[in-house]
Amino acid sequence: MGAKWGEIAVKELVSALGARQISGSPNELVRGLSTDSRKMVPGHIFLALRGERYDGHNFLAQAVDAGAAGVITEPNIAIPEELQTNNLVAIAVPSTLKALGDLALWWRRQWGARVIAITGSNGKSTTKEMAASILSLKANTAKSPGNFNNLIGLPLAILSLEEDDKMAVLEMGMNRPGEIARLTQIAEPDIGLITNVARAHLEGLDDLNGVVKAKGELLKAMNRDSSAILNGDNEFTARLASTFQGPTVTFGLGKTNQVRAGNIRRTGDCTQAFTIYADNEPVQVRINLPGIHNVFNALGGAAIARCLSISKELIARGLEGFRPLKGRFQIIDLKRGIKIIDDTYNSNPSSLKAALQTIRELRVKDQGLVVGLGEMMELGKEASRCHFDAGQLIAGMGARYLVVMGEHGHQVIEGACKGGIDTRQTYLATNHAEMSDAIAGNTREGDIVFLKGSRKVALDKVVEVIKGYFGVSEEQENAL
Repeated sequence: MGAKWGEIAVKELVSALGARQISGSPNELVRGLSTDSRKMVPGHIFLALRGERYDGHNFLAQAVDAGAAGVITEPNIAIPEELQTNNLVAIAVPSTLKALGDLALWWRRQWGARVIAITGSNGKSTTKEMAASILSLKANTAKSPGNFNNLIGLPLAILSLEEDDKMAVLEMGMNRPGEIARLTQIAEPDIGLITNVARAHLEGLDDLNGVVKAKGELLKAMNRDSSAILNGDNEFTARLASTFQGPTVTFGLGKTNQVRAGNIRRTGDCTQAFTIYADNEPVQVRINLPGIHNVFNALGGAAIARCLSISKELIARGLEGFRPLKGRFQIIDLKRGIKIIDDTYNSNPSSLKAALQTIRELRVKDQGLVVGLGEMMELGKEASRCHFDAGQLIAGMGARYLVVMGEHGHQVIEGACKGGIDTRQTYLATNHAEMSDAIAGNTREGDIVFLKGSRKVALDKVVEVIKGYFGVSEEQENAL
């Protein structure tokens, strides 16, 4: 029997954290943990985290006023008078961020769930969702909600595990060295998967070799009795295979991969079918996303399932039951025959290239293409070149109109014009309203409107404006 909120005493929490209790009863039961004073659940203990913009220690009084049963803080912090007066729980730890991870590790060890960790430059979330769709057909499966993939999000995902969860699929992101190693230490995965390695998060990792090393931290931190799953067609992940001493499975299109795909064919704008070969057992599958990169994501999910001895029939059912996540190459039919492709969740050079290749496959002859491109973040010294190259790629697609927003927008337009787009067919927007107006004013009947940018650029706002401007088709409305 694992630990349960409402049955854990404060002294168990203190012991798990190696912490010091300042006040309150050690026998009081802990109902849960909250890290945001604005979303404080009465009876929970408030863990004060230090962030880039906010310090939770400045909101202790608000947390107590909202019903916190106690607080966990770093040393030498003034404890609110109300907390002292009512002898509420106060616990001191050297680092609240480390304490959050340590508590998640302790919690993870309380349960017998099989833990799967997924990292990579692209495809983490989609692979996670595909894997969870398959595994949930076999047993109760938890998964990281949204983008809970960093040193705060991943521990919170683990702390939400419940008694009935037999499997947990966790996503791991990073933007600097050491983060994947720490996340792996916290999660203790039974299976670790690397989707691919490409140019992303270069700002904190300097160059592509830095990305390789950072993703490789997963394998170095995993136990030898765990299993590693690697993209065998990606030269960088294939290189990492030799760094892991335990069992390794590769996936891809190449015939040397243990899990591979063949007979790939489009079955609609938003669907494709192919054969997965795993352990020489073929199975026909269909997924509700276009693009070869999503075949790789499906293969990653299938490889996880095979490591867990899940049948090929459940793999096929799970993949067909998967539904695309919002903002990840969602194709939305608008009125006047216009299609908007919402790929606004995130962006980097390799994911942009994959998206444009998919559009090339979907686009019919003479169909107009309008592109709204947002900044690709965290590219460091390679940012200018990457954005210039992006402009050239878009020009190579024969885009009729290009709207750009972000610090390196000039480089995108420069690359596009170098590639053949008339400068009069480009626009550098300074905000979402300008981008929306420029796109709406230059979109014609039957066009494809493609929107993509890093999460911080929030181009999903533009998607909603364009949808409102043209209106969603009746067929799309009925499908929602």
